[in-house]
Amino acid sequence: MSETENLKTTPLDAMHRELGAKMVPFTGYDMPVQYADGIMKEHLHTREKCGLFDVSHMGQAFVRGSDPKTAFETLVPADLHGLTKGRIRYSLLTNETGGILDDLMITDCGDHLFIVVNAGCKDADFAHIEKSIGDQIELEILHDQALLALQGPASAAVLSRLAPGVEDLKFMTAATFSINGVDCGVSRSGYSGEDGYEISIPGDAVEVIARMLLAEEEVIPVGLGARDSLRLEAGLCLYGSDIDQTTTPIEAGLIWAIDKRRRETGGFPGADIIVDQIANKPSRKRVGILPEGRAPARAHTEITNQSGETIGEITSGGFGPSAGGPVAMGYVSFEHAKVDTPVNLMIRGKAIPAKVVKMPFVTQSYFKP
Repeated sequence: MSETENLKTTPLDAMHRELGAKMVPFTGYDMPVQYADGIMKEHLHTREKCGLFDVSHMGQAFVRGSDPKTAFETLVPADLHGLTKGRIRYSLLTNETGGILDDLMITDCGDHLFIVVNAGCKDADFAHIEKSIGDQIELEILHDQALLALQGPASAAVLSRLAPGVEDLKFMTAATFSINGVDCGVSRSGYSGEDGYEISIPGDAVEVIARMLLAEEEVIPVGLGARDSLRLEAGLCLYGSDIDQTTTPIEAGLIWAIDKRRRETGGFPGADIIVDQIANKPSRKRVGILPEGRAPARAHTEITNQSGETIGEITSGGFGPSAGGPVAMGYVSFEHAKVDTPVNLMIRGKAIPAKVVKMPFVTQSYFKP
């Protein structure tokens, strides 16, 4: 069998093809990278109006038990006991050296937790959870659940036509809404830097709801290409590129994901190393990089100082349609991480001037009334 024949598909596979999507292998799935109008238009339309993304390849699960928060806190540095029903935390599964096994979203559903993990890590994540705390919790993997992301400034107006009340959700909160007679888990969150929602839907009902959303005049389908350029402009990490098992949350600039109580009490993998880096600074740090000119700096581009010495590497880079030029992020030695530090990027054998900048590259527009 070829790689393509072994690929999994989401419940919207036929719809993507009907809409003219260019399909590519991604984390074991056949996924739409773009549609007929192309990545640039999809990106800009999402920033201006509303884009619909199929992210059903992500891993979704319920964590149940007598005390799922206490059990799950042994795996992540989030203060889950500080959550109240309907609130969401971004967090990280860490290893004993402080590295990141995956990043994930955790929602307090009252008597249980709802987690969403990355597609490429989900099998390993679920095995890790089962092995580590399986005697304390019940992990219910939602194999048949689809996931849509509706992103952009018009998303609240659009979704409220189908699910009145979603406009009242605040950023990083979730609730259950009936859409076309189907109970769906709706969170006000996303991966674009824009206001928007993620909608967890039974797989056998997702196509009808997706088509209802696409029928709204503000909405177009958007593929993985624009999803990547949107998150890059928003300064958001991509697991496997910007964060992985060799990077710590402090190196990655994710100190805000280490809640205060957990810094003091520890009790999660790699806590000693992570807390030490908070106190004494890491040896390197993830930073935004703004190249001069029009040539984009792709992943693995070498970063040098003014003397030509290697000080780091680009982990994500490309053209930012909303930023109007190339943008990138990567790791540099801590002494070169200050904003406005001049650096060079080795692109096709030439040293291209660039500088360290503060992220995000575009203003984030989350709904925070």
